[in-house]
Amino acid sequence: MIGSWCRFGAAALFLLMGIVFMALAVFGVNRFHKALNRMHAAAMGDTLGILFVFLGLIVVRGFSFDSLKLLLVILFFWMASPVSGHMISRLEMMTDEELGEIQVIRKNREESLEEKIDEAV
Repeated sequence: MIGSWCRFGAAALFLLMGIVFMALAVFGVNRFHKALNRMHAAAMGDTLGILFVFLGLIVVRGFSFDSLKLLLVILFFWMASPVSGHMISRLEMMTDEELGEIQVIRKNREESLEEKIDEAV
């Protein structure tokens, strides 16, 4: 009796953690402005969220053949997510013309930096 309640509590904790990570990923995706930052937030939240949700399902189901299947799904997501994220980031890097630009420092700030260097030397 107590063991089933402990298993239920652990499963609920894992499921809740997974839902929280996925919800935080949604807010992270909407917070960032650049595509690569958004993709990073989505990938990290998605990976951790899926891990905890599936761990919760494994605990609910118990250790059986179904648990093995869920573990294999976790491993598949962990192998496929970095590859797809890398491919999408390469596509963004090749197509975004403004991604590789270096920010130009204002002229008066450059002069003050040169003065500080001259004083130091």
